Order: sequence, then structure tokens, then C-alpha cells
Amino acid sequence: MARPRRIVLVRHGESTGNVDDSVYEREPDHALALTARGRQQAEEAGERLRELFGRERVSVYVSPYRRTHQTLSAFRLDPERIRVREEPRLREQDWGNWQDREDVRLQKAYRDAYGHFFYRFAQGESGADVYDRVGGFLESLFRSFEAPDHPPNVLIVTHGLAMRLFCMRWFHWTVAEFESLSNPGNAEMRVLVLGENGKYTLDRPFGRWRDPEPYGITG
Repeated sequence: MARPRRIVLVRHGESTGNVDDSVYEREPDHALALTARGRQQAEEAGERLRELFGRERVSVYVSPYRRTHQTLSAFRLDPERIRVREEPRLREQDWGNWQDREDVRLQKAYRDAYGHFFYRFAQGESGADVYDRVGGFLESLFRSFEAPDHPPNVLIVTHGLAMRLFCMRWFHWTVAEFESLSNPGNAEMRVLVLGENGKYTLDRPFGRWRDPEPYGITG
């Protein structure tokens, strides 16, 4: 099995929805574009990625949202050294179709009280739902490692929640651990690095907004 030396997770750059949540009342979430600042963030992240990958090949998976595609484009990776696949299982958590701003704010308060992993938005998904589809993607990713010519790098361009859930699934974190973590910032990345012992480690932790509150011995 040709496991990659690096698996890089990157959140999209700042989008119009990140600066004005009323836009969700007028435009579909999947169609929101990067702001000028978001494009600059993505370009700066691209500089770091090009330095990290050098002349090595990269297998790229990108969420089907406009802002993630625009982020990937702004990286300006060498097209001769990347293989790009759109992956719908890496999309943002579904919060419903046309989103009423005040209703979403109320539901976010309910989510904070109920738990980010288990709370399901009225017309959308829970964190647990996203965990299941990210887990399905991981199974496909593992199968791709069986190819003897698999690139030494994997790049995943996605959303903050999906990044945390990917790591939760990969490292077998508990729900309590997940609940304590904050989203990475726009265009932030995390790198899973393969060690000499055959195990992956995370280059740096996610921020915490509270201490974990485990229910039992798994905490």
C-alpha cells in the first residue's frame, strides 16, 4: 500500500457568507464566492503549499462548492503534477435551502445547548450526519492508497467542520473531544504527516473553545 507522506487539509478562503450572513437568504450556500480577502488568503496558502509539495505529485480532492473550487484555483498548483477530483462527500454541513437569518441564529443557539455533534438543523444535517459521509470518503481514500503509483501527497480542500470531523474519524477522537474544538480560520491548513513508525500525526492541534466533557471511560 502506497500511503502518502502527507495529507493536507485546507479550509476555503473567506466567502461572502463569512462576512454577511444575510446572503444565505438570497443565494444558495453552494454558490457563494470568495471575497477579495478570501482570494488573497487562498493565494498565500498556495505559496505555502507549492513550497511544501515542491515537484512532487499531489492527489487533490475538492468540495463541490464554488468557494472551495475558487480556493483551489487560487493555489496555482502545477497542473502537470496534480490529479483533481470533485468529492461531494466533502461538502459543507447542510443547514437547509434558503436560510432565514434569524431562524439560523436561533438554531445555532439550540445547537450550542444541545451539542454540535448531535444537533440536526431543521431542514439540514447534524454533525453526526457529516461524520458519516466523511467516514465514507475516508474508506474510498484508503482504497486509493492500494494503487502502487499513488502520489506522495493528498490535498483536501473543504470546510472547517469537515476538517475537524476528518481528523476525528482518522485519529479516533471522542465526541467530547470534537465538541471542544474550534473551526480553523479561512484558508488555514492542517497536515497529517506519516512518521517512521507508520503512523500519522497532526502538525498542529485545532484550537479549543472549552475543555472536553466526556460521558464515560472513553474520554
